[in-house]
Amino acid sequence: MELAKRMTKLKPSATLAAAAKAKNLKEQGVDVLSLTLGEPDFSTPENIQEAAIDSIKTGKASFYTPVQGISELIDAVITRTKSDYEIEYQTNEVMVGTGAKFILYTLFQTILDQGDEVIIPVPYWVSYAAQVELAEGVPVFVEGHQSNDFKVTVEDLEKSVTSKTKAFILNSPCNPTGAIYSKEELKKIGKWAIKHNILIVADDIYGKLVYNGNVFTPIATLSEKIKEQTIVINGVSKSYAMTGWRIGYALGNSQIISQMIKIASQATSNPSTVSQYAAVEALTGDQSQVEVMRQVFEERLNHVHHRLSQISGFKIDKPHGAFYLYPDISECMANCGYTDVDEWVSDLLEEAHVAVVTGAGFGTKHHIRLSYATDLETLNQAIDQIIAFVDQKQIK
Repeated sequence: MELAKRMTKLKPSATLAAAAKAKNLKEQGVDVLSLTLGEPDFSTPENIQEAAIDSIKTGKASFYTPVQGISELIDAVITRTKSDYEIEYQTNEVMVGTGAKFILYTLFQTILDQGDEVIIPVPYWVSYAAQVELAEGVPVFVEGHQSNDFKVTVEDLEKSVTSKTKAFILNSPCNPTGAIYSKEELKKIGKWAIKHNILIVADDIYGKLVYNGNVFTPIATLSEKIKEQTIVINGVSKSYAMTGWRIGYALGNSQIISQMIKIASQATSNPSTVSQYAAVEALTGDQSQVEVMRQVFEERLNHVHHRLSQISGFKIDKPHGAFYLYPDISECMANCGYTDVDEWVSDLLEEAHVAVVTGAGFGTKHHIRLSYATDLETLNQAIDQIIAFVDQKQIK
């Protein structure tokens, strides 16, 4: 059978591919230390687990729900967003779906026609470009410079805008760099988007994971006009240690939201019912564990960043949020006799048994991404093995 032409261009997620390779080696008996997935190593807080169990025992979890999501969860999203960021949405401006990733997919399917362009800052989360292409759109990459924490400026964006530009993706805090845009930077971007009538896709999934006194500002809070120009993407997976529950949500223009719901009605129907009731508790219940986990991530960041900075040939800025480090290893590669980051990453896994993600999946050729969403013992051991690998490979 001949497959659809779109499949010839579609690549698997670089992060999931790296994690799968590490898992395969583990199953063969190799003691692999994986720093690949952006997945908190904490169990979901107990109050959230209990809410899910209660929904099962009372029978509420046994049935379909509205595609948009249960009313309790829609209300919880609105209330939590207003409480955290002093911005208000109406019921018809909210959609809950099967993870923030699927929410993004439905958004691109809703807004893009063939040939429409979406500006994506580089480096970028691995699925943005693929999802744009699946909607027959065209990813337009704008390179962020490491000297500016990889953030793009309005001047950078102005060089790439065309009559076909439909949307701009803003991911702050950023996966993979951890960079956060300042309020002043966001105001300029918001005014630029309004000027050109470009939809801002604000991926705010890491908004609660901010460290060392840095501040996250949601772009939608800056003015009513910017809010109207923005679709906010968020979810419970990162902040509440609920990656497996698969609950994400979007907030924004009611016309766009209604059409996203229509797509979901033909794709997934409602997100998992039991997960929705768990998410209600996550957003409305005790928030203390969110801060506990954030503090642990901050401790890990400060420790691991210091250690990685000591590795010969690693150039690494200190992230402000998320839970990734994104070092430039071009000098290290050269000193070790490598010209290809994929080959360096492959050998690190095969020889040192440490799994990281190649920067190629995020749009850069000389970086690797390491997740510190795991315990310090694992992180320290992994860094020890990276150091030993680099020392052994150094060209004398």
